[in-house]
Amino acid sequence: MTDVAGTGFTTLDRVYSGGVKVSEALGGSCGNVLISLAMLGWSVVPLLSLGCDAAGSSLVEEFRQAGADTGYIWRRAGVSSPILAQLLDVEAALHSFSKVCPQTGEALPRYQPVSNEDVEAAQSVLAECRVFYADRLSPSILLAMESAATGAAVIFFEPSRIGERELFDRALRLCTVLKWSSEQLPVELTDRIVDADTVAVVTHGARGLEIFAHGQQRCCACAPAMAVRDSCGAGDMLSVGIIDWLLGSSWSGTDRFEMDYFLAGVTAGQRLAAANCACVGARGVFRERGRDGVRRILDGSSG
Repeated sequence: MTDVAGTGFTTLDRVYSGGVKVSEALGGSCGNVLISLAMLGWSVVPLLSLGCDAAGSSLVEEFRQAGADTGYIWRRAGVSSPILAQLLDVEAALHSFSKVCPQTGEALPRYQPVSNEDVEAAQSVLAECRVFYADRLSPSILLAMESAATGAAVIFFEPSRIGERELFDRALRLCTVLKWSSEQLPVELTDRIVDADTVAVVTHGARGLEIFAHGQQRCCACAPAMAVRDSCGAGDMLSVGIIDWLLGSSWSGTDRFEMDYFLAGVTAGQRLAAANCACVGARGVFRERGRDGVRRILDGSSG
C-alpha cells in the first residue's frame, strides 16, 4: 500500500533576503508535507500538474531525491510550474510571500490543480493509500478525496480558504482530520462540521492550538522553541508530525477516538514545529538535524 498520496499547493520557493535571492527549493504546504514524510521513510505519491520547464524539473528532482514516487507528477508543454517569492528577514524572524518577482516586478507562475483525467489515472493509488492529504480544493481534488475515502483512507484536509461553499461542504463531509489556522479561517468553522467522527485541529500561531472531536475540546500550548529564526513551515511540520503519528499508530479514523491518544501525534508535531522555528527555511530542521535527528524529535527523545 501507499502510505500517503496527496495533492495541492506545491511551488518552487525562491527565497530573498535583503533584496537578493539566497536560495530556492520546493515549497508550498502540500509540497512541504509530502516531501518531509518521504524523507522520514514513508511511501509517498504526489499527484501534481507541472510544466516542462526548469522549475518543474527542480521540483520533480527534489521529490525523487527524498524517495517519493514521481510517477504521478504530470508535466505538460505550455504550462508554467508555480513559483513563489519568499521575503525573509532573519534578524526580525519575519517572512512574507509575494506572487511577484521582487527583482523584475513580473508576476510569477501560479499553481494549477490536477485535472479529472489525472485523478482517473491515479485511481489505483487513491484506492490503496492509507492517508490522503490536500490543502487546496477544486472539483478534481474533491474527486480524488472521494476516491481515497472509498478506499478507507484517512482524509487529512488543510484548507487556507473556503472558496465555493458547496464544494467546501462536500469536502468537510469526507474529512477524517480537518486542520486550519485561525489566522486564515474562523474558529467557528467547527460549527459546519457535520460528521461527528471528524477531528478538527485549529492552530492559533504562538498561542497554541485547539482540538475538537466527539463533543470534546482540548487546548494545547505551543512547544517551547530554543530560538526563533524563521517560523515559515511551522504549521507544515505540525501536520507532518500528526500524519507521521497516524501512520505509525495505524489509526484508521474509524477506530474509537480517544483524545489523549490523538494528543500524542499533536504534541509530536508541535515539537517538530518548535525545532523548525530555530532553523531557516520551511524544512530547515531536516537540513540541520537530518532524518534521524527529526525522528528523535518526533519520538520525544531529543529537544
